[in-house]
Amino acid sequence: MGDTDRPHDDGADDVYASPEDMDYPTASYTPVAYDNLDAAPENESQPERGTGGPFGLLDLPKVPKLKYIVGPSAIMLGASLGSGETLFWPTLVARYGWALFGLFLLAAAVHFVVNTEIQRWTLATGESVFRGTERLHPVVPLALLAGGFVSLGWPGWAASAAKIGAAGLSLGTYDLLGTELAGWRLLGIVLMVFIWLTYQLTPLMYNVVERLQLLLVSLSIFFAVVLFALVGSVETLASIPANVSLSGNQLPFDSIAVLLGALAYAGAGGYLNLSQSLWIREKGYGMGRYQGRIKNPFAGDEPETVHRDGFTFAPERVNLDRWRGWWRVTQLEHLLTFLAGLVVVTAILASIAFTYASGSAETAVDMWLVEIVPAVGPFAGSVIYILLFLALFTTEYAIVESFVRNSSDVIYELYGREAGWSLPRLFWTLLTVFCLWGIVILLSPLAAQDPFGLLVVGAAMSGLMMWPYILAIQLVNTVRLPEHTMPGWGRVVSMWFAAGFFGYFSVLLVGTFLATRAGLGAFAVDPFVAGSAAGGYALWLGYAAAQVAVMYYVARAKRAATGTVADADRAKGWFP
Repeated sequence: MGDTDRPHDDGADDVYASPEDMDYPTASYTPVAYDNLDAAPENESQPERGTGGPFGLLDLPKVPKLKYIVGPSAIMLGASLGSGETLFWPTLVARYGWALFGLFLLAAAVHFVVNTEIQRWTLATGESVFRGTERLHPVVPLALLAGGFVSLGWPGWAASAAKIGAAGLSLGTYDLLGTELAGWRLLGIVLMVFIWLTYQLTPLMYNVVERLQLLLVSLSIFFAVVLFALVGSVETLASIPANVSLSGNQLPFDSIAVLLGALAYAGAGGYLNLSQSLWIREKGYGMGRYQGRIKNPFAGDEPETVHRDGFTFAPERVNLDRWRGWWRVTQLEHLLTFLAGLVVVTAILASIAFTYASGSAETAVDMWLVEIVPAVGPFAGSVIYILLFLALFTTEYAIVESFVRNSSDVIYELYGREAGWSLPRLFWTLLTVFCLWGIVILLSPLAAQDPFGLLVVGAAMSGLMMWPYILAIQLVNTVRLPEHTMPGWGRVVSMWFAAGFFGYFSVLLVGTFLATRAGLGAFAVDPFVAGSAAGGYALWLGYAAAQVAVMYYVARAKRAATGTVADADRAKGWFP
């Protein structure tokens, strides 16, 4: 039963773990006598749990050192490298100047807050964020599943990686069972098969994903630094802080889909961000250490039960100290791995694009291959091919992992558990189906379409998803968590801003689409609101109503929780 039967002391040894205390740096898990646990008391310190059973009462695990828990944010960085960092933002900077880079920095900071708030529920309860939103209403995770498929169902990153790899290797057309196929399509199929095979290597599938993503991310960053050393300008990089305040070419209003996609992919975006919850559960962060992990059903290892309902800890002194430690180390892992890597790589690649690209290329891939590669010479050009291939493939790998892990959790909790399904078998089945789906698309005429254009659609959908789920996460983390683990006022206000940020651009995108593509001029929207049509005003009003309603319920929950847990301030650390 974890630490619950052991007497506490107030020393640091009872808060911070030694390497011998845990199984880090690989994923960590502690089995518990789940059915014998005491249920959390139903009092003012434990808010209404919503739909679902009670939380089991356990002590929070000891806090490991930062170096032992690096992994989940590296996977998230890999998901970002082939999208915003190499494609969207370098292209926007090349076309419209450094002023947009300031918007990227703001979006990256917003993603940091949102991602760590996604982690909060799992850190405090062990449950996934999808299970947390289910405690609000079962339709919420179902809507997230649908949005995830719409935004990630097209294997565009694999197609783009394959096209770049085939161009770099000068692959032609090949005969496959009497059918002529372009070399890039065959390479794309090989990549999808490779992704599927990697999951068969170890009993715990998360471990191989983490290790391969760490390798791919490290190689991508290495080649980005090499490229900068070859053709980059230190002066351009050093001038970024001054240049972000300068006005550049104005972004056309009809490019709002590209901008929203870029804002979403200033940090993976959409359905991908939600994977942070499941990755930290697999890694064993906080109460996730007790929740269970998904193992390969055909690896012959003993399965682990992923429990339906999570856990909570009594607000005793040692647990409050541990929560403060966990919250600090979790934020540091995300800050130093994800946010720092994101900003450095984007700044490097944007500076190169700004220097060598004219901004006239139709797509981001054309910008790199048609404009920049001929301008930098054969050796640096080869580095660009390698970098783009690695970044795009890393993103596709993370997309497959994210979609399958998220979707299997949603389907299992909503339907599969009650039906008696096996979660590992469901995961493996979805993995196989999703990879086969990607292969079918790569073989179909749909693949002949411009991958970047389809990636813009998927990116915009990812941005549209973020506004409603940021609202839902705010409610989960305040209405459903006790005082000592719920976000502080600084976080609450930051999440209000994050929701407003993505909601604003979502209204612009929806209104523009309805007015221009659907021919419904009554829904035209103006960036300053005042010039909108009647339907546009309705969109703005709906946006404002949702924002205000969530702000009210969150603020009410915060006020109601104040003073319900003695010594709750002891759990508050940096940016709580």
